[in-house]
Amino acid sequence: MANGKKPNFLFIITDQHRADYLGCYGHPIVKTPNIDKIAAGGCRFDRFYVASAVCMPNRATLVTGRMPSVHGVRHNGIPLDRRAATFVELLRNHGYDTALVGKSHLQNMGSLGPYMERPEPEAGKAPAPDHLKDAIGADENEEFYAQETDANWNVGSTFKMDLPFYGFDHVDLCTGHGDKVGGHYTLWLEDKSPGSENLRGPENALPHDYTGPQTWRTAIPEELYPTSYITDKTLEYLDGYKAGGGDKPFFLMMSMPDPHHPFTPPGKYWDMYDPADMEIPASFHANVPPPPSVQWAWNRREDGSHFTGGQSLFATEEKHLREAMALTCGMITMIDDGVGKVLAKLDELGLRDDTIVVFTTDHGDLLGDHQLMLKGPVHYHGLIRVPFIWSDVAGAKTAPSTDAMSGTLDIASTVLDRAGLQPYYGIQGRSLMPEIGGADDQGPGAVLIEQEDQRVYFDQMPPARLHTLVTRRHRLTLYYGNDWGELYDLIDDPDENINLWDDPAHAGTRSEMLETMARRQMALVDFHPLPTATA
Repeated sequence: MANGKKPNFLFIITDQHRADYLGCYGHPIVKTPNIDKIAAGGCRFDRFYVASAVCMPNRATLVTGRMPSVHGVRHNGIPLDRRAATFVELLRNHGYDTALVGKSHLQNMGSLGPYMERPEPEAGKAPAPDHLKDAIGADENEEFYAQETDANWNVGSTFKMDLPFYGFDHVDLCTGHGDKVGGHYTLWLEDKSPGSENLRGPENALPHDYTGPQTWRTAIPEELYPTSYITDKTLEYLDGYKAGGGDKPFFLMMSMPDPHHPFTPPGKYWDMYDPADMEIPASFHANVPPPPSVQWAWNRREDGSHFTGGQSLFATEEKHLREAMALTCGMITMIDDGVGKVLAKLDELGLRDDTIVVFTTDHGDLLGDHQLMLKGPVHYHGLIRVPFIWSDVAGAKTAPSTDAMSGTLDIASTVLDRAGLQPYYGIQGRSLMPEIGGADDQGPGAVLIEQEDQRVYFDQMPPARLHTLVTRRHRLTLYYGNDWGELYDLIDDPDENINLWDDPAHAGTRSEMLETMARRQMALVDFHPLPTATA
């Protein structure tokens, strides 16, 4: 680094993006030459897992380095407490220029009420007063937690964000997905194309012959689509940073709402890929009885009671799956083109040699695994395994790849370690810099995934709650309130078809996995706060 300056960080994150939907992770069709270039010059993590397979909990884990059960964002619908320390805030306090361009989703974006509500007081019992209704009192500044709400971002809005926002001094905000993205994007789009609401949604779509759920050919042109907005604003930030002297290091998060559904890639990206060319997952046609959760989804498809228009998983048919796969590839290639422009800008401004480039996503997507679409409380690998690529500054020695058992929980510690900063007390992840540098796996050898969902699944009252443990060979999932679980041998059965939970021949493995899960849960109990005396 020149003059001892700390490294810059360009942190690229997509939304709902499977690890195997990148060229550098082995996808046979999707074109991602720019992201592949990042991997070719850096370290690719092959066994990288989420802390939760849901947006808000895993994004909160990313910025805090703490598990969902610890930072409190257990499921979508719970904003991250602004009193929580984030690694971005720590970078900011050590002199970094911090910027977020794109999606945050650390707060609620929609205006719909929750599925879960406070239980009614029992008959004959006096209700708790407002300030004692919850075990821990909430931050009373409610306005801070409504900044991402769509009501603030209508055309003509003059809403101003309360900065710093979880450590970010500069924010160009995007909320939502597909061609219905809101936030600052809404105001930008209207400025570029007055009457822009007439370009959005299926009611304004261009003609097309796809019939799958949440699939329409957006009327928004390529240059005005959210991916282009985020790319342009990222380039604008870098130009401004350089023009301002570039004396401080920067941490810049470039956060894409795609390839999350709805499936609305614009222009040439719509028909860039042919559904007929898509390779259906092997598990789609597996002639094996599924777990009760998957059977529930299949039954709803067969009796017509499934809902395919929201965020919840559903069972799909092959034609619609192929369409979704092809359109997902289109969205990913558009992202890759944007990444290419940003990498070229780093080179143009002379910043690339001093900038660490990171690529990841918040969680995966089922995309046909076991005939399922989207995401939900079922932990197949397409949902829980995500890409993580680290390309260091010029001259740094890095391994080309690693199969270290690692995950989103480790990102905060890794960034702080590389920046030479002591983390805050209570951070739970570990630095991955040893593995990036080529050392053998230094971790615990297992990853714990927590998930809770307030939506109704499997004919059970919410919350749906499950914990998963992944080791090099096995995946074990335990469902709260159920007398069944899942156990798969990931080497002999990589498609996770044969559930070994009740197999007497694997009773020993099940016991070992349950003990390992218990020990990993103990290791991730919150150490914060420190004691103030000996008692």
